[in-house]
Amino acid sequence: MIRALFISTLLLFTLYARENPFFPSMGEKNIPVTTNEDNSQTPLKRAAITLPTQARVLQKVTIEFKNLDGSIENKSIELENSVDWHLPIFVSQSYSETLSVAQKEAATVPITKKKTSPKTKETMSENILSIPFLKISSSSKSLKLTTSDEAIRNFLVVNPHRIVIDFKKDTDIKSYVKKVEGNIFREVRIGNHDGYYRVVVELDGHYRYDFKKVADGYMIELK
Repeated sequence: MIRALFISTLLLFTLYARENPFFPSMGEKNIPVTTNEDNSQTPLKRAAITLPTQARVLQKVTIEFKNLDGSIENKSIELENSVDWHLPIFVSQSYSETLSVAQKEAATVPITKKKTSPKTKETMSENILSIPFLKISSSSKSLKLTTSDEAIRNFLVVNPHRIVIDFKKDTDIKSYVKKVEGNIFREVRIGNHDGYYRVVVELDGHYRYDFKKVADGYMIELK
């Protein structure tokens, strides 16, 4: 009797029990697991990303997403394209929805008030100011200063970004301020100093610039 009880106890200890009886006994840890949790979300129509003012080249777009099993992954696409930071980047999963939204926006915005990137798509020159010895006009990302006076220095000041140009001339001009709505060059200030006058051009964002002499004055090219 004792021998039979000992054998029965030994058999109980050596029995193999699976962690989950509902999985096959072989390779159960290699079987993908999903979930029936309700993860329903609002379907993607269109989302917009606004770029900072110093953005110039879109190098890569990365999308992060959640899988059915709850794990997080991402996929990227390499681009290396120039961008205009004034305009948002759109994310959409429906061509028809994107077109429909664009058509609706076009229908609701009057033609005379249609919003565009400030002067970046315009090719016509806009006169900003004109005084006896200086005329300033803009075209896209260019600013022309028509004058016979010599520019003795130019430099960039930040917060906010503005270009400072000093012209050699003795003058008694009073301080002058001109705001320019909807233009990359959004404000121009002129002030008199001992032996020179100063032109300050405030910009609508972060830029680098080239300053060069032309036949009838100077040209500023933003980059």
